[in-house]
Amino acid sequence: MGQPDASQRSEPELALAQRDPEEESVHRALEGYYRTGKPPWDTGVTPPELVELVEGRGALPPGRALELGCGTGTNATYLARHGWEVAAVDLIDSAVDQAREKAAAAGVAVRLLHGDATRLDELDVPGPFDLFFDLNCYCGIPLHRRDAYAAGLTHRAAPGARLLMFGYGPEPLGNPMPEVTSWAAGVTADELRARFPGWALIDVTPGTNSVPTFWFTLRRDA
Repeated sequence: MGQPDASQRSEPELALAQRDPEEESVHRALEGYYRTGKPPWDTGVTPPELVELVEGRGALPPGRALELGCGTGTNATYLARHGWEVAAVDLIDSAVDQAREKAAAAGVAVRLLHGDATRLDELDVPGPFDLFFDLNCYCGIPLHRRDAYAAGLTHRAAPGARLLMFGYGPEPLGNPMPEVTSWAAGVTADELRARFPGWALIDVTPGTNSVPTFWFTLRRDA
């Protein structure tokens, strides 16, 4: 049988066809983590860095938030419970399904979308957003897709918007998947300054993990 043409393919099939081998390797690895039920970034506990931004001294007033790589929805649900209008995106459909269940159980409205954080134009998330939250999503993105990620956020950022991002430093654990170079590259402050023109990197705080990790806070120019 012949292959269906593009007009006959479903949206998930079209998205799959757009991925290159490295993106496919990332997708397979992430699916494997969720299949075993042990994604190390999805602890079920909202990190204190986000709690401080939402509830601490000088907390941001509730507005519109977009979470990139939301996993099973712990942090999207937390934001919604604290008055934020939340949209959240994840590449893995089973994670999104769990996030929908978690938000429903908490009795909050979260707009959950199955999709690629580097292809936001294909999703219905026009913005503008006042807060972006990324717990380990960016540092897992192949290097050649990171500019698209940054452009997607910049296009949707309200003046003065914040981006709170957690990521690993370069080669914290070696490279468990040689075909995914981004997982060894990690993320650095210099990279974020270069990839996010029009944003100021206002804080870099080391994480408490046993390997080098960092919390980065960026602010969109007014």
